Amino acid sequence: MGMPRTPAKIPPLVEAGLRSNPHEVAAVLVQRAQAGDASAFGELVRRYRERIFALVLHLTGNESDADDITQEVFWGAFRAIKQFAGRSEFFTWVYRIAVNKALNARRNRTRRGETPLDDPRIAKAIAADAWGDPARAAELRQTYALLLEALDSLPPEMKTTVVLVALQGLGHGEAAVIQECPTGTIAWRMHKARERLHRALLVAAGRRRRMTTPTGVRAMRARQAPPPPPPPHRLSPELDLLLQEWGLPAGVIPS
Repeated sequence: MGMPRTPAKIPPLVEAGLRSNPHEVAAVLVQRAQAGDASAFGELVRRYRERIFALVLHLTGNESDADDITQEVFWGAFRAIKQFAGRSEFFTWVYRIAVNKALNARRNRTRRGETPLDDPRIAKAIAADAWGDPARAAELRQTYALLLEALDSLPPEMKTTVVLVALQGLGHGEAAVIQECPTGTIAWRMHKARERLHRALLVAAGRRRRMTTPTGVRAMRARQAPPPPPPPHRLSPELDLLLQEWGLPAGVIPS
């Protein structure tokens, strides 16, 4: 029997009794799935598939990989559901499977160079944020390309922490369980990621400006007096846009 592709609704009795606690609902669904109820597992898929897909897409940067891995994650979970002991939340279990598969796919693909402008993550962000305005879409495309180039430059475990905490909204404790490390390690990675993302975004922005500025203009600017340094503790325009347009918590990047 294969994993159901069209999930059934949660049984009304379960929904009515546990409506206020999604973790308890998931626990009941897991119990039913372990007893052979395929529709219960289908409901688990419905509840978590979108977030797993988004997680894998951020980690791989490849929509085809994200779709395949998401399917593999739930197919593997379906086959192993009877061995799931419940020592962690169901979503923590599938998140851990997804992270491991995504990082392996990323390593196997060994993508090099800058983030391409047709990156599916950029297209999805623009579709949500450009409001149908072509000029705004063009501006956001460059901004998101800078952001993703900086994000992808982080070491894999640090990038995973940023995606889990900043983009998926998980607490440090949940991220620590998924990544199987102390909570303090998650806090340290976020601290270092703030510094590295800040530096990487500024370097990438400067490089792109040099690439798009004519040589004569660069020479004229070089003869001019350098601009005064920006006041301390102020975000660059790229970082301001990052926070405003992608809705990242202010703590992700140092102010």
